[in-house]
Amino acid sequence: MDELWPSKPTEGFAGVALPVAGLDRLIPMHLHVSASGQILGIGATLAKIVGGARMPTASSESGQHFFDLFEVRRPSGVTEMVHVRCHEGKRLHVALRGGGAEFRGLAVADAFGGMVMNLSFGIGVADAVQAHALTDADFAATDLTVELLYLVEVKRAVMDELQRLNLRLQGAKSKAEEQALTDTLTGLRNRRALDLGLAQAVLSAQPFALMHLDLDRFKQVNDSWGHAAGDKVLQVVARLLSGETRSGDLVARVGGDEFVILMPGMADPSRLRAVATRIIAALARPISVEATMCQIGGSIGLTVSTHYETPAPEVMLRDADLALYAAKHAGRGQVVVFSKDLAMGEGTSADGPAF
Repeated sequence: MDELWPSKPTEGFAGVALPVAGLDRLIPMHLHVSASGQILGIGATLAKIVGGARMPTASSESGQHFFDLFEVRRPSGVTEMVHVRCHEGKRLHVALRGGGAEFRGLAVADAFGGMVMNLSFGIGVADAVQAHALTDADFAATDLTVELLYLVEVKRAVMDELQRLNLRLQGAKSKAEEQALTDTLTGLRNRRALDLGLAQAVLSAQPFALMHLDLDRFKQVNDSWGHAAGDKVLQVVARLLSGETRSGDLVARVGGDEFVILMPGMADPSRLRAVATRIIAALARPISVEATMCQIGGSIGLTVSTHYETPAPEVMLRDADLALYAAKHAGRGQVVVFSKDLAMGEGTSADGPAF
């Protein structure tokens, strides 16, 4: 910065004369301001930040006026050099005019009525380094700013890595939770997921229905073509059930060839019978497995939460199972709605009595 400030000793530091280059090395963000407010000298780092403002050069005695380039925001009311002198040795909050950089500053008087002001970035140093492409060469050798910035970068890197690790852990946890609630063969929900869904349905105090489905003639598939063929049939059934139910319904495989469907918001027996009948009709279609046509079917027992004064999951599952048993007993491929007659062991017709 010697070309910005004539190479003459700077006096006024308790009788100590410093060359310009030495002052730059000690306080690279200093300002030397005359008693009238003209900028007589500026540190190399501060000159880089100020940019195109008219600064003192070897051919000019002074540069731009301090208050044309800077404003003192705190303390308030500092608009002239006499005010700056009144706050000698006290912290100043200084900013470039026009929304530029902000600084913390401290001013001391020189021997000629002017002021030497040392500025720093304060807590905004990290943003300033990035905005002005500053390096360690722009700070005094004894300034801890660079070391602090290294620590900030290290902390940021550690926090980023911890965040990535946390996201991976959350993803692994979510995947594990999903797997714990999923039937691995069919991709449907499992018994644990059904229990959780039933508990939530009861707590919601909204009506819901349960369908218990058991496949007909599935054992013949396993006996005739093996368990691999049986697994493929179960996977086809799973896709069929998913396609015949709503996105908000819970379809669970609870046994080898047994399924339970939880249907929130469904309480109309006629609508439920229609859905169940549609499912049974779909199951009656032949299923192709490796060039072999497998013929199965299905029977369904169902119950609705509004049939109970206080719905209890275990009671409703038992009643749906009773209705399923009645459907099997009625000749398979049937739909039976649970009723009090079933609970008393009196049997029922294929469609069951009305509620």
